[in-house]
Amino acid sequence: MAITVKKVTTKKELKQFIRFNYELYKGNAYKVPELYEDMVDTLTPGKNPALEFCDSECYMAMDGDKIVGRVVAIINNRANERWNEKVVRFGWIDFIDDPEVSSALIHAVEEFGKAHGMTAVQGPLGFTDMDPEGMLIEGYDQLGTMATLYNYPYYPQHMEKMGYEKAHDWVEFKIAVPDKIPDKMLRVGEIVQKKFGLKIVKVHSKKEIAEKNYGQRIFELINEGYKNLFGFVALTQAQIDKYVDTYLGLLNLDMISLVETEEGELVGVGITMGSLSVALQKAKGKLFPFGWWHLVKALKWKEPEGMDLLLVAVKPEYLNKGANSLLFLDMIPVAMRKGYKWAESNPELEDNEAVQKQWAYFDTKQHKRRRCFKKDI
Repeated sequence: MAITVKKVTTKKELKQFIRFNYELYKGNAYKVPELYEDMVDTLTPGKNPALEFCDSECYMAMDGDKIVGRVVAIINNRANERWNEKVVRFGWIDFIDDPEVSSALIHAVEEFGKAHGMTAVQGPLGFTDMDPEGMLIEGYDQLGTMATLYNYPYYPQHMEKMGYEKAHDWVEFKIAVPDKIPDKMLRVGEIVQKKFGLKIVKVHSKKEIAEKNYGQRIFELINEGYKNLFGFVALTQAQIDKYVDTYLGLLNLDMISLVETEEGELVGVGITMGSLSVALQKAKGKLFPFGWWHLVKALKWKEPEGMDLLLVAVKPEYLNKGANSLLFLDMIPVAMRKGYKWAESNPELEDNEAVQKQWAYFDTKQHKRRRCFKKDI
């Protein structure tokens, strides 16, 4: 039977769209399931502030009544304006190993883009940089993370056969937690603190975060620190409010590292958390009825062996002055105390030299690579 492509228009179809990913990767040891409730929020107008400035459609590839693939077509109007482009993105793409299926999905994205005046396709990308992005091209035998996509090795092969080529690559590192703070890092930290009047700051309560407006200030720093990275567009106030309300309260305050000037200006932030990969696998991507238990146990009681470096952001004028070393002076003792053995860097643009330099102090292994593909239409 010929493959057809269907727009998602109902809540029932959205549920099918999300659950296809679970079925395709059922039993896979390396895939970390998407949290179902988060996916519903991400793809539902009124729940995701990014949809206020993005045009999008969710598509399912159908073999009769059976779902055999899915994709989201996205036009981020603010990003296109920021980078002076006419790009349609594809995200959350999954398909069986059948070229007819992948071609049908990508064709739907291309046609959506053409109908809106776009001249190029890029992906996998989300609505914003806060969404998972990049198709895995190395590291299929490595456990994924909460913040990344996983895909089978045949995915990039299909993309290349359709004429798509590399736009950008991200690399990921597995970083051994040292037994002590490296001596060179200690020396650099001391010099940076004295020369630039910087200090490491810890928050001790949710009340303190609110009173000192750290949520807002952290995301304003992210907007400034990431502004020149590929595809990034500043988060809107509605997005900042959403992320602060949804995620900041879940973090362990010990694992929030801040660097400020003597006057109290925030110039660096590092946020880490214990890996939720195994907990999400046990929860099978669902909070209810019992999935929440695995996540709470990983967050509150039973520390996993690994930790995720969710984000590191430094004010641009302090980036080459060693301010990020102060973040690690705080992070390392916390990681040692909690018994973490390793950390996941999560994706970093391969040409982001400022980020790559900070791993020089550590025993690291580049164990994953993922790609953004592109094609003119």
